[in-house]
Amino acid sequence: MTVQETADHGEILSVQDVSVRLSGRAVLSDVSFGIGAGEFTGLIGSNGAGKTTLFRVILGLQSTTTGKVLVAGRARSRRNPLIGYVPQKFLLDPDMPLRARDLVGLGLDGHRFGIARPSRARRELIDEMLAAVGAQDFADTRVGNLSGGEQQRVLIAHALISRPKLLLLDEPLANLDLPSGQEVVALLARIASEQRIAVLISAHEMNPLLPVMERIVYLVGGRAASGTTEEVVRTDVLSELYGRQVEVLHIHGRVLVVAGPGDDPESARGHEGPLIGVTIVQ
Repeated sequence: MTVQETADHGEILSVQDVSVRLSGRAVLSDVSFGIGAGEFTGLIGSNGAGKTTLFRVILGLQSTTTGKVLVAGRARSRRNPLIGYVPQKFLLDPDMPLRARDLVGLGLDGHRFGIARPSRARRELIDEMLAAVGAQDFADTRVGNLSGGEQQRVLIAHALISRPKLLLLDEPLANLDLPSGQEVVALLARIASEQRIAVLISAHEMNPLLPVMERIVYLVGGRAASGTTEEVVRTDVLSELYGRQVEVLHIHGRVLVVAGPGDDPESARGHEGPLIGVTIVQ
């Protein structure tokens, strides 16, 4: 797809036939999908499925063996201002004299040397981002003293302040309790809709994302199936992806992948660990 064709389709992110080989091993194999403005997309996969490598490719930190990535119709690059990124691990020392608003402000000038000059416009922009994520009440609290859910809100505001068109979040629900995770998911869905930002969130489990997820990229051993949840989370599609027979069931609003009696859930082709994004019943 050309730059003009990507723009015509309204895609903010276009991943086209991307393959990555590291030390002779296929980490990603012909992965293709696109995300439009305002779309909330889940990147679902277990450890070793290729999620981190795919994020590194999108961020311009990992070269591809084949294929390409376009962001807003243009080739990816490092430090792309069109991409906001929230890492999985961000250690915050409780004794660090850094307030929530200070961390958000680093999204504006963290790449520069020296101390940023205070200004009314800068403070107003920081306050706007804190309000966008519902973090006004703890704006002047040290970030190390915030709860996991509060820290996630501040990190999202930090990523949003540069006005990106694409927001990548690496396992943001991993260390949150259920209520906090639900709040973060609802917040991201609202931001995607209101600010027309393409959101790509990686997770092991799809169920917390189901209420708001418009599209899904389901990774198994570096291979992907993508589309709407209804198109991808099906018995035939996932059986092909895993290289073994599985059944997809919908029970009380949750998705379950059921392995047949005597089957080993860890024997899926190119996959290590339990089946992902679902509850396993045997």
